[in-house]
Amino acid sequence: MDDDVIVASTLAAILRLHGFAVRYYIDPTEALADALVDPPNLLVSDVIMPILSGIDLALQIKALCPDCKILLFSGQADTVDFVQDAQRVDANLHIMPKPMKPSMLLEVISQKLMQN
Repeated sequence: MDDDVIVASTLAAILRLHGFAVRYYIDPTEALADALVDPPNLLVSDVIMPILSGIDLALQIKALCPDCKILLFSGQADTVDFVQDAQRVDANLHIMPKPMKPSMLLEVISQKLMQN
């Protein structure tokens, strides 16, 4: 999930090339609506987005899909406060810096999916 279609589609393409089934969105409300119909195993989302922050999206997805793993990323250093607030609700929320190397993204996703 990223409000920039180029970033969202590029992340989706990288993940597909590595065998993941992927849906990508640029509108967090569409992601939420789809999660009601087909719950995701993993949410990868930018933190700073219009309409709904990635943290708010993550918390709502978690409420709908408690087993969903969350991976947040951001290119802005000031998101640390948002993440600390979100971790009070869900201690497993983490943030990665943006841009991220595909190899690092794949490594973190593999680790997330192996967590209980």
